[in-house]
Amino acid sequence: MKYFLKTARLGFRCWSEADLALALELWSDPRVNALLVGPFTPDAVRARLEREIAQMQEYGLQYWPVFLLDGDVHVGCAGLQPYRMQERIYELGFHLRPDFWGQGLAQEAARGLIEYAFDALNATALFAGHHPMNQESRRVLLKVGFVYAGEELYPPSGVIEPTYLLHKASVDGSP
Repeated sequence: MKYFLKTARLGFRCWSEADLALALELWSDPRVNALLVGPFTPDAVRARLEREIAQMQEYGLQYWPVFLLDGDVHVGCAGLQPYRMQERIYELGFHLRPDFWGQGLAQEAARGLIEYAFDALNATALFAGHHPMNQESRRVLLKVGFVYAGEELYPPSGVIEPTYLLHKASVDGSP
């Protein structure tokens, strides 16, 4: 499989319309969407896939499908979304299939995306948020260098979520 981004164990590629089965496995799993804006019906998953594809066409960003390099096994998605584009701030996120939880893959994916955002996209900062009950996402974000920034309403869910920032200067040591 051809990947545009690789880490030690993971490969990232773009979603296509042919990936509906992978998208359904991921986003219709109640364990994955329990703390997202789900539940996701097949139609909602199809719409999500279409939004990811459209976002790639418009911004060159999406929550890309992620695969183990060993065997090209789909583990979930991780990526970037527009956040404050005029300031070159992107939102980082990840959704992993439950069979791959607890293996350090979210942290590895996040580190790869951080490097990609700051090096390839010249981002000034990255933003992230998570459902307040999702302590695993909090742990991952803190481990990869994000700093708690406050709370914001996440309009799709109506939930006030903790938010985090990671500035380029804190990664590369620049002023």
